[in-house]
Amino acid sequence: MIQLHYNEGEQQELFPLIDEEGRVVGRATRKYCHGGSMALHPVVHLHVIDAEGRIYLQKRSMRKDIAPGKWDTSVGGHVDFGESLQDAVVREAREELGLHIVADDCRFLFQYIWQSSRERELVTAFCIVADANVIPQPDHDEVDEGRYFTLDELKGHIGQEFFTQQFENEELAHLLKAL
Repeated sequence: MIQLHYNEGEQQELFPLIDEEGRVVGRATRKYCHGGSMALHPVVHLHVIDAEGRIYLQKRSMRKDIAPGKWDTSVGGHVDFGESLQDAVVREAREELGLHIVADDCRFLFQYIWQSSRERELVTAFCIVADANVIPQPDHDEVDEGRYFTLDELKGHIGQEFFTQQFENEELAHLLKAL
């Protein structure tokens, strides 16, 4: 197992390091994972869809270190060291949107590796049909606002720097194929 050392003052939140099959091979801090190391780490995405087929998106907080102020998946977050994918998606839904869901209600959609100039993630995406009143948690450092979009509205924003790069260049195409 890889063990990384980090200096005091670095972000101390620990992420699991994984291989391309999702097996844990070590752990590292958020700062290390987001600092250009390209250490593969897991994240979960949850797409909240209403009965009319609209997809809820969140506008990332301006306080985020990656893609602040851009529209993104309904819920997205890192898996903590020692946490399962299912527990992470339930926790992130509660933290970001105030949604109290059960992991069994989440349907697996797809998985892919995303790489930016700063990080490399194994993304596992789920969806849930929920007509619940989704309320972004503005006092949290994750989400500034959110709303439901029709597929036509989503397609109309492509190429306008409205979405995160990841959502526009990877997630949306996978999502449209899966639904």
